[in-house]
Amino acid sequence: MSFTLDHDLALAWLRAAAAAVEQQHERLTELDAAIGDGDHGSNLRRGFAAVTEALAALPADTPPGELLTKAGATLISKVGGASGPLYGSALRTAGRSLPAPTADPTALAESLRAGLTAVQKLGGAAVGDKTMVDAFEPAVAALERAAFDGFSLREAAALAAEAAEAGARATVPLEARKGRASYLGPRSVGHQDPGATSTALLFRALADATGR
Repeated sequence: MSFTLDHDLALAWLRAAAAAVEQQHERLTELDAAIGDGDHGSNLRRGFAAVTEALAALPADTPPGELLTKAGATLISKVGGASGPLYGSALRTAGRSLPAPTADPTALAESLRAGLTAVQKLGGAAVGDKTMVDAFEPAVAALERAAFDGFSLREAAALAAEAAEAGARATVPLEARKGRASYLGPRSVGHQDPGATSTALLFRALADATGR
């Protein structure tokens, strides 16, 4: 069981995220085809494949913050559309907020809150707008509460993943107010947001990695 986010856990998390995107890229594309450009799954698949390759070239003692920063920078440079800048900014900002070689649940929550803030500044979205923020914000809030209550990293990550998944499901009845889906107006209702869905994959990957 992992008690802090260190090099090994950060690397396992990002690799698990890449594996989840690889496994679910067709579903993400289907969700995006309904209310977006239909390229969310393929873009993230390409981006996280590049992340995996970039991380493999880093030294074995690379701190977790630098791993996240490298992952974010890679996504920004390799992924088109909105997902590259948004995910890239989230991970890069979170990584820059983690200067120490290890991070406890509180430090991780603070870094991901910074990452969420970067996403919101870039995209201008809030909870309820039917975007990745609908999964990201409740996940971070759950992580913060768990850290405050003294939960282990494994427990905190599991709660964050559950909150992200619930947030993604909650986008189904919403009408999109941001992004490509907002052009559809009421026709966006009844579809799960692809960005919220991939965000939930990211937090579930963290939970899975902490349980190894």
